Amino acid sequence: MLKVGLTGGLASGKSYVSALLEKLGCHVIQADRLGHDALRRGAEAFEDVLAEFGVEILGDDGEIDRKVLGAIVFPAPEKLAKLNALVHPHIFQRQQEFFQQVLRADPEGIAVVEAAIMIESGSHTGYDRLILVVCPEDVQIRRFVERGGTEAEARDRLARQLPLDEKRKFADFVIDTSGTFEETEKQVRDVYEHLKQGMG
Repeated sequence: MLKVGLTGGLASGKSYVSALLEKLGCHVIQADRLGHDALRRGAEAFEDVLAEFGVEILGDDGEIDRKVLGAIVFPAPEKLAKLNALVHPHIFQRQQEFFQQVLRADPEGIAVVEAAIMIESGSHTGYDRLILVVCPEDVQIRRFVERGGTEAEARDRLARQLPLDEKRKFADFVIDTSGTFEETEKQVRDVYEHLKQGMG
């Protein structure tokens, strides 16, 4: 089994690339989704996060409202660091379970974990290959705003992420999503073929 990390900046097209890799036959999981699962009522991180940030983060359904939580932590680096410290160990544990499942089901398979701050957190060192998804900053901001965010929020988040040029130093493969869907798909197929060769 080949363990592959997939990362990139804000709104760079990571999810689109991971969906293409899944279609090609990779086993894919998103760290964001694992984090959401760990925050659900009754899950591993729920009580600790509630104790740290208070009942005001709860929605009407009794679940943690991630938008409310995000509005608290993203403008305050120390609060974001505290949240990450509470949630990331559970994400890591769930990732290990994912790898074990893939290994049992498809020993020759390619297991891909998509995560935004993989390099910043240092977790990129746990993968056999690292794919970086990139596009120009103005494209990142436009996509983020199109998804309902503001330009100020986008610039604030970008300022806290390692610049893409720095991330390139760690990547085995770089996929640029600023062109057409077809151009991106061709790059993804090329990377997939290289990953398959790496299994040999």
